[in-house]
Amino acid sequence: MDTADDLVLDALGDRHRRAIVRLLAQRPRPVHELAAGLPISRPAVSRHLRLLKDAGLVTDRPAGNERIYQLHARGIGALQAYIDEVWGEAIARFRLLADNWPGQGGGAGQRP
Repeated sequence: MDTADDLVLDALGDRHRRAIVRLLAQRPRPVHELAAGLPISRPAVSRHLRLLKDAGLVTDRPAGNERIYQLHARGIGALQAYIDEVWGEAIARFRLLADNWPGQGGGAGQRP
């Protein structure tokens, strides 16, 4: 795991940041709209967004007097690749174990 993975996983370690990611997965939103759907203040939402942005999970763009936040496709793609890699290895080991578990079809330990 590299530093970028650490930043992303650390960023998602907070329940409010995960809630922000869930809201942004629905559609891009300004801070006030995110804050309206969460039990935390606007300044707290802004701090969480800054951390998510630093981790590469969120981008923002100006829209009049506010900023619109959305998920960053590259950051989310990197997170998905990391999860696929970890779970792919885990699933392969589980399959190997299940295929070789005594009493299972074709596996070691099966009696003739």
